Amino acid sequence: MTFSWRNSCLVAPSLICLDLCNLEAQVRACEAAGIEVLHVDIIDGHFSPSLPLGLETVRRLRQLTKLKFDVHLMATDNDYFVDELMDIGVEQLIFHQESERHVDNQLNRIRAKGVRAGVALKPATPVSMLDCVIEKCDAVLLMLINPGYAWNKGEKQATFADRKIRELRGLIDARGCDTAISIDGRVSTQNIRDYGSGLVDIFVGGTTCISRDDIAGSVGKLNDLRKTLSAA
Repeated sequence: MTFSWRNSCLVAPSLICLDLCNLEAQVRACEAAGIEVLHVDIIDGHFSPSLPLGLETVRRLRQLTKLKFDVHLMATDNDYFVDELMDIGVEQLIFHQESERHVDNQLNRIRAKGVRAGVALKPATPVSMLDCVIEKCDAVLLMLINPGYAWNKGEKQATFADRKIRELRGLIDARGCDTAISIDGRVSTQNIRDYGSGLVDIFVGGTTCISRDDIAGSVGKLNDLRKTLSAA
């Protein structure tokens, strides 16, 4: 498949769901399995109760792989992290609408550096918040669970997730935008089957669909599913 951020049913493994004690080997395994994009969660410990990856780890990984870095920034103050991540050389940088005081300006700032820019929404944040900036969003990330709470096994996908995905696709299509839709949070193979043909472009893969103990096997099954959906 030719790489595209849109309409490609991309599966982007979440780095924090891989074996953090063997991260380089796990990333190499993802490369060998045909993965094209890595999902990088940067959390400041304030926006969400988690702090799994440091910037220096991401900087070192950037030197070790040519895979595209799709960053999901979860911070209460974005500017410092945005500057550092652009310096590292990420390809896509998505920040949260809920914590950014100047959404339009932040999108402009990131895109001016040649980096794809986007906005993430918590489960309960309505799609209507994007009404005035959707044309400037290269991507929108819909969180299907509350960010930073993946460790809580009781945290399930929002019951309104399907409605929200379809509402966002409707907004993008109505405006004629080239905005990619990404979903994150307990993403399953059933989610990929349901939304992989024209609704969602990027699926963030965690432990629900990618096994850190069998990256080749689990990614192979996802690649087969992608091929089936693209042929449908």
